[in-house]
Amino acid sequence: MTKKNQNRREFIKTSAAGLAAIALFRNAKGEITLGDGEPFPELVEITIPALQGKMRSGQLTARRLTEMYLERIKQVDSKTRSVLEINPDALAIADRMDKERKRGKVRSMLHGIPVLIKDNIDTADRMQTTAGSLALVDAPTPKQDAFVAEQLRKAGAVIIGKTNLSEWANFRGNRSISGWSGRGGQTNNPYFLDQNPCGSSSGSGVAVSANLAAAAVGTETNGSIICPALTNGVVGIKPTLGLVSRTGIIPIAHTQDTAGPMARTVTDAAILLSAMVGHDKEDAITIDARKAAKDYTKFLEADGLKGARLGLVLQYLPRQNTEQIKAYYQPFIDALRSAGATLVDVTFTPDYSQIGNDRTSVLQYEFKTDLNKYLAGRGAKYKTLEDLIKFNDENKDKELPKFGQELFVDSQKKGDLTEKAYLDSLAKIKKATRDDGIDAVLAKDKLDGLVGPTNGAMWSIAAVAGYPFITVPLGLRENTATGMAFFGRPFSEPQLIKYAYAFEQKTKGRITPQFLPSYPKKA
Repeated sequence: MTKKNQNRREFIKTSAAGLAAIALFRNAKGEITLGDGEPFPELVEITIPALQGKMRSGQLTARRLTEMYLERIKQVDSKTRSVLEINPDALAIADRMDKERKRGKVRSMLHGIPVLIKDNIDTADRMQTTAGSLALVDAPTPKQDAFVAEQLRKAGAVIIGKTNLSEWANFRGNRSISGWSGRGGQTNNPYFLDQNPCGSSSGSGVAVSANLAAAAVGTETNGSIICPALTNGVVGIKPTLGLVSRTGIIPIAHTQDTAGPMARTVTDAAILLSAMVGHDKEDAITIDARKAAKDYTKFLEADGLKGARLGLVLQYLPRQNTEQIKAYYQPFIDALRSAGATLVDVTFTPDYSQIGNDRTSVLQYEFKTDLNKYLAGRGAKYKTLEDLIKFNDENKDKELPKFGQELFVDSQKKGDLTEKAYLDSLAKIKKATRDDGIDAVLAKDKLDGLVGPTNGAMWSIAAVAGYPFITVPLGLRENTATGMAFFGRPFSEPQLIKYAYAFEQKTKGRITPQFLPSYPKKA
């Protein structure tokens, strides 16, 4: 056993939950154990830089690597059901990347690297783009790639398929089942197959965690990258609104929507983010992306927490078993301090729950307007939200067997974006999450950023504000994956990535899934 692995084991052993995780996912020698018959174990937990090294040395080609990941999808994804569709052109794309490499051309760190993207991101190829809905299965192929997909292709990535999602990015019913869509069925959590994978980027989070691709793209309006990243034990980055283009992504709400990377390591997430960022003339909000970093891997500093002044957010921990939960997180908080960070206990003073109705109202107004615009441009048979509501009613057995479409119906009742009710709600939620929220907390104690156990209230505040948020895996607490969150000012991705990377290197909390049917019951 290496010294690094020994240190990691000792760190995780600091709690009984960590010890349980070790017992479940590592053998007596502390080695990762793989399920019976799992193909190409050499791909498990491999990083993008390591894959590039193998291609550089000639040990691997993009084609062979793509074949290996496709075989893992074929065999492993029968359990997780995270990949909705395979790109029939994947091997041809890989061949082109191999030819370029032979000529001495390597486009980026993503050259020849297989990645997956969520099925609400347009691709002008032989794959479908449906948001998981049967209503768009026969829709015309998008006329052009989403800007994000185009950026990935320019970087040399091999888009090998589309991932399943919570249908319509989890904006259809008042209740839903994360990871379920009419088209794709139910995506399963890779740790315990009967547990919630969270969503809406369920397939992207699960596929990356299950080592079915080097990395994946998710999208978020309110937690849809961060929650499945947390739940499936991977790194997720929800970028600042405007850093990544929304063109060609099936929308919910333009004041919160963004795409972002999901990967097993902060390094790989930074590589993917570097490729995704860019100024898109069709999405005016990305004009600030011209000032963004071109390469986020420059901020991967092992001592990146040294001298950082961070606000520690603990107020949103569950009210039940709070002391036990605090005890679980204490070693990770200690790790932040031992890495050189100064932690200041902070509290968000506005009652965030009081703006819940305003948050929902804004999403409903924007969903109706934004989706109708997308459908009109797509040229689909169902051209409006009203058409989709009718389709779902007429296909209840396939589309509404598990939950309804109340959000669709309520959104359809909304007016246009000039209505006072919409403008007032929008102003209220932005003030609460920006001026009186993140900005105020940072300014009060002169903080560089915020950190705390990843949870819904925190990612929701950042999502509504349009500010960046990163989650880093810690491991398992019984049947639940856990994470540490770093968030802060708009366009502070360089600093947050620096903190997240340093923390990751200190803790090494990521645990490889074993696809257990369920969490073992205590004796």
